[in-house]
Amino acid sequence: RCAMAYQGYGIAIFVFSITKQWKASPKSSIVKSPQRNNQTGSTFPLPMKRIPPFRLVGKRFYDQNAPPYKAVFRITTDFYMEDFIMYEKYLEQLEEAGKIRNLKERSISCYKNYVSYFLKYQNKNPKELTCQDVRVFLLAKKEEGLKATTLNLYNSAIRFFYRNVLHILWDDITVPRMILEHKLPTVLTATEIDCLLDAVDDIKYKAMFAVIYSSGMRVSEVIHLHYDDISRSNMQIHVRDTKNRMDRYTILSKRCLDILTQYWFEKGRPRGILFPNKFTGNYLTVSTLEQVMRRAVADAELPKTATPHCLRHSFATHLMEQGIERHNIQALLGHRDPKSTEVYLHVSNKSLMGIQSPFDRKDGADHE
Repeated sequence: RCAMAYQGYGIAIFVFSITKQWKASPKSSIVKSPQRNNQTGSTFPLPMKRIPPFRLVGKRFYDQNAPPYKAVFRITTDFYMEDFIMYEKYLEQLEEAGKIRNLKERSISCYKNYVSYFLKYQNKNPKELTCQDVRVFLLAKKEEGLKATTLNLYNSAIRFFYRNVLHILWDDITVPRMILEHKLPTVLTATEIDCLLDAVDDIKYKAMFAVIYSSGMRVSEVIHLHYDDISRSNMQIHVRDTKNRMDRYTILSKRCLDILTQYWFEKGRPRGILFPNKFTGNYLTVSTLEQVMRRAVADAELPKTATPHCLRHSFATHLMEQGIERHNIQALLGHRDPKSTEVYLHVSNKSLMGIQSPFDRKDGADHE
């Protein structure tokens, strides 16, 4: 035991002395150990800076500033600082191109993320990119199992980047948009929706789900609701900041108003943002509602994999089953194209709409 104690004491003295020397020595930047760069053919050392991580690889950088009791070697990325600055410059130009066209911040952020993945995959000078590079990238993503909807989002973002930042001619034959599979939306029954709301403990999220189903609003629209958007006298909700930039009015349910009133009194009577984040006071995120929805679906033991947007589908489908005119449903949903509303004809219960099969005709009826 004494030997081990003396040994530990000696190590501590050694580390302390080296640390003292390190603190007294002049600071210098992170310098890479001499190693040949296979891409440029040049050798290092080169002055380096700390850069945000993209993908860990087996290249090690020696940090003369790192204290001895910490890791002296730092694993960094395959992006050299020059490449990172170059990519960052193009991403800033992409953001500027989106702003000058008045794109939404969420759209600009998605474009930057998709283009960043593409640039990281190619790992080459953006001025040398071609449409064939995009084709190879999308095929690789398809092999990874991404759906056609996601791949078309990549397509849109990279095409915007090529046209408005790189000023490269886009070839729709080399990089076509993928054909989408038009699957029917998931629709919950009225009983399942009641079970779902009962499974939500937090009155805030219960109120938000009630608004989505009772008014047919999008998740992003409910998140951006303000106190003044709720009209008790007219039993309407003013929907702002919509997906297609068209403000509209939708209906306010009496039952939903009762839940909103209970929430408003229990949660401090918010006057600005109706459903603020309790930590920051800003708008909630879509992913937050999706997480709450997954827990509620599991607790309610619903047989379907439902998302918050399914409540909007259920709203439109149930109205169509009640015999509400299609153009009225289109106005409540805020659809520009009537074809977007027609999908609910395929998921509605035809028996509730009074449609009878010709096979169930009365006996003796004439037929050819």
